Order: sequence, then C-alpha cells, then structure tokens
Amino acid sequence: MWSALILLSATAALANPLTSPLNKRAAIDDCLKSAGVPADAQGSADWRADVNPFNQRLPYTPVAIAVPTTVEHIQGAVSCAAKLGIKVSPKSGGHSYASFGLGGENGHLVVELDRMYKVTLDKTTNVAEVQAGARLGHVATELYKQGKRAFSHGTCPGVGVAGHSLHGGFGFSSHTHGLAVDWIASATVVLANSTVVTASPTENPDLFWALRGAGSNFGIVASFKFNTFAAPSQVTAFQINLPWNSASAIASGWGKLQDWLAAGNMPKEMNMRVFGSPSQTQLQGLYHGSSSALRTAVQPLLTTLGASLSNAQQYDWMGAFTYYTYGGAGSVDVTHPYNMVETFYSKSLVTTALPASALNSVATYWINTAKRVNRDWFIIIDMHGGPKSAITSPVTSAANYTSSYAYRDPSYLFLYEFYDRVMFGSYPSNGFSFLDGWVKSFTDNLDQKQWGMYVNYADPTMKRAEAVGNYYRGSLERLREVKRAVDPGEVFYYPQSVEPAK
Repeated sequence: MWSALILLSATAALANPLTSPLNKRAAIDDCLKSAGVPADAQGSADWRADVNPFNQRLPYTPVAIAVPTTVEHIQGAVSCAAKLGIKVSPKSGGHSYASFGLGGENGHLVVELDRMYKVTLDKTTNVAEVQAGARLGHVATELYKQGKRAFSHGTCPGVGVAGHSLHGGFGFSSHTHGLAVDWIASATVVLANSTVVTASPTENPDLFWALRGAGSNFGIVASFKFNTFAAPSQVTAFQINLPWNSASAIASGWGKLQDWLAAGNMPKEMNMRVFGSPSQTQLQGLYHGSSSALRTAVQPLLTTLGASLSNAQQYDWMGAFTYYTYGGAGSVDVTHPYNMVETFYSKSLVTTALPASALNSVATYWINTAKRVNRDWFIIIDMHGGPKSAITSPVTSAANYTSSYAYRDPSYLFLYEFYDRVMFGSYPSNGFSFLDGWVKSFTDNLDQKQWGMYVNYADPTMKRAEAVGNYYRGSLERLREVKRAVDPGEVFYYPQSVEPAK
C-alpha cells in the first residue's frame, strides 16, 4: 500500500508543471507580465544588483524579482505569487542580516521596493507620508529639508525604512523619543489576498499592533504615515574612552554604568551606547542639546566611571546624523541604486541589568576570548531602558504607543549587537562559535524572563520556534492569532516568520 501511495505522489508531482523551478519561473514571469508588474530580467544588471545580498555569506536565488512603482503593482505581484503557490518576500533596503528580504531561502518572489522612495511632509499636521522603499538617509534629509522635522531611527543611511521601523528601529534618538516604530501613525498594507487596507489605531487595530514590532509577517507595507518632532537646532556628538582593559575593570565599570542607568540618572536628552572592538572601548552618543549642556549633564557619569570626555562636537540635526554615518554628507541622501556588502555573522540580545555572575562571565569572555580573535568584530551595548527612556515609558512623545515590540518594561536596560566580519574571502566555518559563546556567557547566567533577542539583528542559525520565541516573547501568541486572520496560508513566509495559530 505504501509503495502505491509513493507512486501516486510521485506521479502527481510529475503531473504538476509548477514543481519544476524553471516552470515556476516561466509561470511567474508570464503572470507578472500579464498583470503589468515591472520585473527584473533574469541575469540583467538590475537583477544582479537586486539579488546581491548585504550579507555576502547568505546569497539566495529568487524565482523572480518584481520592482513595483505603485501599490497596484504590489497587489499584482502578490496575486500572482499566491495563485502559483510561491512565497513572497518584500525587500526595502535589503539589509536583513539573514537575507530575509531575499526569502532566507531559494525560490521566493522578491518584491523589491526601493524604486518607491518618495517622502512628503504635510506642513500643517507635521505628518510625513513615506513610501516603503525609502532609505533612512533619504528620509532624514527630506524631512529636514521640507520642514526641519524628524522621527527617531537608526544611523545607517542605506537601511530601508520599512524593515527597520516595522521591527523596532533603535537609534541615537531612542532614549529621548522612542523607537521608529513608535512614530508610525498608520500604514497602507497589501495583504496576502492582494487587497489593500489601512492599518491604524482606528482601522484594523489588531493588524496595526502586529505590524508595529513584527511587520514582515503580515503583508507588504506600501507606505507609512509617520508622526514627526521638531529637529533640535543643537545636537552634540560625544565619545568617552573607557578604561576597560581587564575583566575586573569591565565587570566593575559595567556594573556602575547599569546602576547609574537603572537609577534614572541618564538625562532624557542623552542617547548613548558602549562600542567595543579589538582596539578600543568607548561610550558614544548624541546629546540633544548644546556641547556646554552635555558637559554639565555627563560629568556625574564621568566621575562614577573614572573616565574622561574625549570628544564633544556640536552640530545641527543633519550634521549630527551625518557624524555617525562615518561616510560624510555625500553618502547620506541615498536612494536607488544603492549597494553595500559585507561578509559577517551577527547575534543580538536584549537584557535586564546583569547580575554579578553574568558580569564576570561576560567580562572574562571579552578579555580571554574576544580580544584574541583577529577578525574585525565589535559589540554594541545600547542604553535601551531605564526610568527616563522613551522606549520603556508608559506614555511616549509619539501618539498611539501600543505595539507588539516586546521589550517595553524599563528593566530591559540594554540592547546588544554582536558583529564579526571578514574583510576578504569567506567567513570561517569555525568562526560561529565565537559569538555563540559570547551570547551564551550572558544567557547561562540569566533567567529566560531577563533576556530576549532583536529581530533587526536576525540570526538565521536559530530554528523557527526558537527564533520567534526569542524575538517576540510575550507578544508571540497574539501575533500568531493575527497571522491566522490575515495570512493563514503563509504567503509571507521566511524561515523565521511567525506561524499562524492553529
């Protein structure tokens, strides 16, 4: 009987022309053409540019790449893929660390959004309409140029606004003004059935909640409306060299830093991170105010840490943004075409204050293991929570605070990025254990409720259930319910996507 069933299955597979990748490609190409959806020609210069992954370690080959310029084009692309049983992957800036914009596996329809990058500020309401393919540098430039406005977001100008903001969006304004996700007022979304809906606090509020923290799972956002704030006229970039040259110095200094942060001593205007590399360890940040105000505000911390202010430079808003892009003003306002590539492995954490056992374990690993790795690695420890953080405050400066972003409790003090890259050649197969071990030195000394992970620094080595549990924590079950409601067939699937509730 089993032989007969196997034979029937094989016969059915042979009878289905879409089981062949070549036939799927022909079918989706024909459908996109009939629907009037622009697409990259296979092997063309546009195809090669759009398929080239930011993380060169993780290349994937899509079945087709749609390049919409209208909402109707996005609808047509989704309709074609759903009809043919092809998974759909929206790609805004293409900076997914796990290449999820390319599907995270072969054979997806990629919807390349970066030809849709218009930014329009309503000067009456100060609400900005931003197309989903815009990159952060272009958004910042246009908002400032059109009305000296801004919203909170990250520092890399080439990162796409959609993936960044839909999953959190931390940056050097987040302690003052919250995450990028907190500034989303509404979104225009193409769903799995190719219909277009608005998600806002009053229209499709469950979808709005889910999008704001886990947005890649539920549809394709074609455009956003963002609330904005007045860009400050004075912003000061600063660095503080830390004397963290031994395990005991790291553990002691970090302990003092977290006590200072947890006690609410970090001024609301201050935004700061620890940046550690093989050559240095610094506090780096932006202070929303003058350099003289910064010097006054930071002095108690300098006294506590036994450190000194090594640099403080005052700028206007765009000057300060440009300072941490490390590329100069000419590299800030970027749109299509844009291509930046690296070869790396990365991991993330979000944690509460570290107990002594974790501090000692992490510091020992930093000195005894990390310092002996001769690749170009770094660790970023962002000041994420605390009593004065707009991320973890019950009322932020942005309207409509509720979102599925999981780390709203003030006790989640730190957001971490672990990043290990090679400048030439392939990433070594024995390199993964370096960052895996560093993260383990934290988690082995914490309860599960004391830590999670951040999907914008996705780690594709995790299995699906582990990944979504680590990324979304207490929001996961409700996210699964929303997934069942809007995409039960998982048209928008990738290897770490939220699974629909049963």
